[in-house]
Amino acid sequence: MARTGRRGFLKHGLIAAGGLGLGLTAWSRIAGGGTPPVFHKALGPLAPVNDQTSGLPILNLPQGFQYQSFAWAGETLGDGYPSPSSCDGMGVVKEEHGIVTLVRNHELRGSSGPIGDPEKAWDNTGGGTTTLKFDTVRGRPLDSLISLGGTLNNCAGGVTPWGTWLSCEEAPMTPALRHLGGDSRQKLWRLKDARKSHGYVFEVRPEGEQNPRPIKAMGQFYHEATAIDPDSGVVYMTEDKAPYAGFYRYLPDVPGQLHQGGKLQMLRVEGRNELIRSVPRGKPMATDWVDIADPGQGHAARTHDGAGVVNQGLLAGATAFLSLEGCIFHDGIVYFTSKAGGEAGAGQVFRLDIAQGLLELIYEATDRNSFSGPDNIVFSPRGSLMICEDRLGMFTKAQYIAGLSELDGLFAFCQVNPDLKGTYKGHNLSRTALSSEWAGVCFSSDGQWMFVNLYNPGVTFAISGPWQDGPV
Repeated sequence: MARTGRRGFLKHGLIAAGGLGLGLTAWSRIAGGGTPPVFHKALGPLAPVNDQTSGLPILNLPQGFQYQSFAWAGETLGDGYPSPSSCDGMGVVKEEHGIVTLVRNHELRGSSGPIGDPEKAWDNTGGGTTTLKFDTVRGRPLDSLISLGGTLNNCAGGVTPWGTWLSCEEAPMTPALRHLGGDSRQKLWRLKDARKSHGYVFEVRPEGEQNPRPIKAMGQFYHEATAIDPDSGVVYMTEDKAPYAGFYRYLPDVPGQLHQGGKLQMLRVEGRNELIRSVPRGKPMATDWVDIADPGQGHAARTHDGAGVVNQGLLAGATAFLSLEGCIFHDGIVYFTSKAGGEAGAGQVFRLDIAQGLLELIYEATDRNSFSGPDNIVFSPRGSLMICEDRLGMFTKAQYIAGLSELDGLFAFCQVNPDLKGTYKGHNLSRTALSSEWAGVCFSSDGQWMFVNLYNPGVTFAISGPWQDGPV
């Protein structure tokens, strides 16, 4: 699929963060709550499969599926820089003649120097993105390079319909205000030598590093993920914050040109101050939006707490969520996840019908020690919502990629092998991969390849197989 120009994206938009999708119907039949993922009857049980790159049985998959790992943390990229760790959100931004171009986030902290070229970095901080190319015809990785450096805690983001990547900083930081104190997370950021403010969205062109600049009109807060309506150009955004987080939309003044300015708004649900606990499942709720008066006010007055934007929304009557994560636009609906919402604090999945303005809880996990912590999401080409697990309970080993559909409920597609042992590229996989969250799931446009990251030790997988046999 060739890259779509900015002027043409309204008619020819790509599905955000990985591939094409089919429509789904009402979700009311699966709205009763979460269960541990079970195997799908059309796919069968999961079993260990050897990685074609390392030879190790890293993943459990249904029969007939195979995979290869690439771009491991510490490997030398095509531009000569080491591949960074902490691989998080990812999306397919371009396809041409079977060559898939992915942009991958790296949720890194610190201020001892950027990944990539310091002359092209936003700051001294360690976050950023890599661009990876994969040949789906020959089934092998191609080029790789740093495409953004000097940012902070690049968590998720989303693809744009015009072939770029929005990389989100989950880290509102303002150097002049740091002495005022912030929340507990900021103590881990190690930002003594940071020079610039953070907590923004950056637009990344996949070709390589340019001089980055934040889209400040999209707000300074704990940014997580984005999803764009290809018809209107509106950008929907999640915020990963506790105890309160917002769900936002950005109305650009010029669709497709996000740097030209726009209006930031936060979702309000009729009759609900918060949707963290006691949310009726399968019951549509009316919504509207409130304006954020000052998107650049990233902190409450006389603090460095990162709550300035969400507090503005709450004071204007918007609704609070908890720790929002993944976000995807599909057939006029925005789907998004809360990692820690719900009665058990184990996670929620919402759907927002844009035309009708109706929000609905479609899934709630009921046990932190089974499938929980829904994070990055994408629709599969065959119509299932694929969910990366970031489990919250004490038993975090061997996490899943699960599918969710109206017909099948929650089902398992992929799991880190619970018996994984071995070392590769200097990484002890029983200490890293076995306890890692999944991130960045996306698909090639023909639906024949799934790409996904293991956050720790930091590696990408390309999965292929008999997709026609099931709902993935």
